[in-house]
Amino acid sequence: MPGSRRPGRSARRDHRPLKIVAVAAVLTGLVLVSLRLLPGSPMESTAASRWGDASTASRSTGSAVDRRSRPTPAPSPTPSLAPLPFADREIDLDIKGWYAWSVLDRRTGTIIGSDNMAETSTTASLIKSWIVADYLRRAAEKGQTPSDAKLADATRIIRDSDNTRAEQFYNGVGRSASIKRLLSLCKLTDSSVADDGGWSRTNLSPRDAARLGNCIADGRAAGPTWTKWLINEMRLVRGSGDFGIRKAFPAAQQKKIAIKNGWIDRTREQEMHINCLAIGDTWTMGVMVRYPINMGYEYGMKNCQKITEALLGPST
Repeated sequence: MPGSRRPGRSARRDHRPLKIVAVAAVLTGLVLVSLRLLPGSPMESTAASRWGDASTASRSTGSAVDRRSRPTPAPSPTPSLAPLPFADREIDLDIKGWYAWSVLDRRTGTIIGSDNMAETSTTASLIKSWIVADYLRRAAEKGQTPSDAKLADATRIIRDSDNTRAEQFYNGVGRSASIKRLLSLCKLTDSSVADDGGWSRTNLSPRDAARLGNCIADGRAAGPTWTKWLINEMRLVRGSGDFGIRKAFPAAQQKKIAIKNGWIDRTREQEMHINCLAIGDTWTMGVMVRYPINMGYEYGMKNCQKITEALLGPST
């Protein structure tokens, strides 16, 4: 009938507002969630705390944080090197004649020494350490292994300072050509080949003696195959050649110090030439003295030790 109501349509029309309200509530909830997760939103800090994002908490003020601007932790300082046992000091000893000294820090290459450490004197037997090193290195470079007899000769040259065997080795390595290799390979700046070409009169400075010691220690002189062997032989120097630098150290330390010394009376100059070379764990040292020939060997041998003692620190 016209104007009459249909219950079914009336019921459906009455529920529509409820659906609209429900949809609106859902949309509102989604907007709120979005605001809680949106960077820069006033509600962000609460959301961040729920998700455990510590970095977003710092953005709750509305300002962005640039991670690259954060300070980089300072690196740990490099440990300083332990001091050498020697002090860089001027010494004025009651020694007749001429003397000079030099110490090389094997870790840094730094050299200290007397004002006259670049002056030269004749090496005498000190140079035998190079002659044996040159022989061993060249043999290895040729793929050769020295015979037991040759190694025994080399031992006699180093430990006992045998002159006859040293001359044989010197001839074998080319005489003055060997000294020229020394100057080049070990980068010596003060020294020179003897006028007569002999090994005993090679001119060497205390500074270059320390450089020679370093050249032996770092393997350039004898090469990788024979360096340890040579240094061990130099630690075993005995008899009349065992004097000088290492005698200034306590007995326990002396065993670890490699040496090669030289001593000769120069009748032409009427002088005694006494020279000392030593190789420690972190250092090398050269000491050279000259004085009137009538004062004998022992005077110079003791003064090599005396000069070293004057330079050692109190804790040595």
